[in-house]
Amino acid sequence: MLNLWGTSIEEMSVHQVGNKSKEEGVYLSESTHELNTELISHLNEFFFKPFRDKEESYNQFYHDTDISFNELYNLAKGIFNAPESFHEYSKKIAEHLYSVSDHPHIIPGEIYITLLNDITLDNQPVQAIGIFKSEVPRSFMKFLRNNNSMIIDLDKGVYLEKLDKGAIIFNIEEDSGYKVLHHDSNRYDAKYWIDSFLNITPKQDGIFHTKTYLKLCEDFSNDVVFKNEDQKEQIKFLNKSVDFFAKNDEFVEDDFINNVIDNPSYQNEFKDYTEKFKDDYKIEDFNNFAIANDAVTTMRRKFKNVINLDTNFEIKLNFTDENSNHNIEKGYDEEREMYYYLVYFNEEKKK
Repeated sequence: MLNLWGTSIEEMSVHQVGNKSKEEGVYLSESTHELNTELISHLNEFFFKPFRDKEESYNQFYHDTDISFNELYNLAKGIFNAPESFHEYSKKIAEHLYSVSDHPHIIPGEIYITLLNDITLDNQPVQAIGIFKSEVPRSFMKFLRNNNSMIIDLDKGVYLEKLDKGAIIFNIEEDSGYKVLHHDSNRYDAKYWIDSFLNITPKQDGIFHTKTYLKLCEDFSNDVVFKNEDQKEQIKFLNKSVDFFAKNDEFVEDDFINNVIDNPSYQNEFKDYTEKFKDDYKIEDFNNFAIANDAVTTMRRKFKNVINLDTNFEIKLNFTDENSNHNIEKGYDEEREMYYYLVYFNEEKKK
């Protein structure tokens, strides 16, 4: 569990990074920025708000050859090992960002490199590095008094309600590439920030495995169950999948298949589907992993339990009750030449 509320910004360096393809250059500050209580209060909200709302899907630094070739990994490692050289490393981070800002669509802006203390991660204090970027200046009005009149002065600046890009690098698990969280509100150029600048890959922990496996279940329900059955069976399969995860702390694939997939003909098909998915997403091990309860709750909210009909009716289903599947039947009316759902109930609930 991540807690950023008590985080303190110990050092901050601010630089400007242009678009390399347009030869806009990079402007490096000669010293760290002076901080005061009021500024820190605004920066805390500006920097950390997107990460407080973000579900905890951690990444790690990556390189095709070896992690030691990852530029930002080495720079972060340098700061953690020699915090007294923080500002010099911050310049190198800005220069690294400029070196990968070589697409015409990349927007120039300010980059804020921060040294962070008092972050709580899994109930332990952790040091971290925060890298944040503001890109799109917003127009605003300033009002000035002049004798008996008010003067409106138009200006542009950083909008503190929306962070464009950000990353927090936690000083743990150094050998495997640290733990990294990232944020990007401008999806059209996310590739350069995530792949070129950060060069990160999802960390294969319980959160990642839980989310990925339940996403696999959703894809299987769309590609196989719905194709061969109907929306009722699709929703039933998804609900049983989530319930299995919610009731267990450890995932064992054979137990999941035997308890969730009723149709024997689907069991082998599901195993083949899992293998294909594992190759596509480079999953190391899907057979056994620790289930992350928060990830189960997040995925449950994403799954839709609604049958949409072409007659503009919707039927909301809830298969948490074991008998609920017996209270709805699907059939075909020969006279009308239409399908129907028959729903059994004892009484209507009051709103």
